[in-house]
Amino acid sequence: MIINADENMSFQVLNRRVRETSDKKITVNGIIGQRYVGAGLSGKKIILNGTPGNALGAYLNGCDIEVHGNAQDATGDTMNGGKIVIYGNAGDATGYAMRGGKIFVEGNTGYRAGIHMKAYKELHPVIVIGGRAGSFLGEYQAGGVIVVLGQNDDGQPIFHNFCGTGMHGGVMYLRCKKLPHKLPPQVHAEAVCGADIPELCDIIKEYCESFPQFNAKKLLNSNFFVLTPDKDNPYKALYTNN
Repeated sequence: MIINADENMSFQVLNRRVRETSDKKITVNGIIGQRYVGAGLSGKKIILNGTPGNALGAYLNGCDIEVHGNAQDATGDTMNGGKIVIYGNAGDATGYAMRGGKIFVEGNTGYRAGIHMKAYKELHPVIVIGGRAGSFLGEYQAGGVIVVLGQNDDGQPIFHNFCGTGMHGGVMYLRCKKLPHKLPPQVHAEAVCGADIPELCDIIKEYCESFPQFNAKKLLNSNFFVLTPDKDNPYKALYTNN
């Protein structure tokens, strides 16, 4: 199914057409700011040419979504499964409260990517950011994996302030030679070679299948900082009496 959208097509009309069609592959051309595309859906592949609006793939439950353009805020909000691949940049709160599935971003993300990200039983969400992330990356992260590859050539830090604030679960892999900002005391950082981490190898190889301009071997032979909650100084201690 092919849908030709424009600024005059409401998000309600667009989403109804996407939801009600029996077609498993849907291409939307000219999308421009329509919200909630793919929300709660499973079993379909949605290709978006343009710029979808907020909450793309919210509560996604198994769809594959490709964005050939930029995405706005709250992509993958509380998603359970599936994959969102963005051939461009993503806005603030990418992967907000994400519980499963994968979000691959070619470029940068805004503030609070991975905020309240969590894992449950067999669900282990993954966010990979090809460029850099804004402030509060992984804020209150409780599970899952966040990877920032820093494929920018402008010399700027790959993440901004307050990375890992309130982090109490999960892991971050940050590709850089040194940490550009001070981390919260509840976060532990260890420098490693990416190729020595099997989980990271699998994630980056899959990521590079979507973005073949990135060389998986080159990326993995770089220095990464592995960020995890500090077991000796847990975030939860701020709210409990010991």
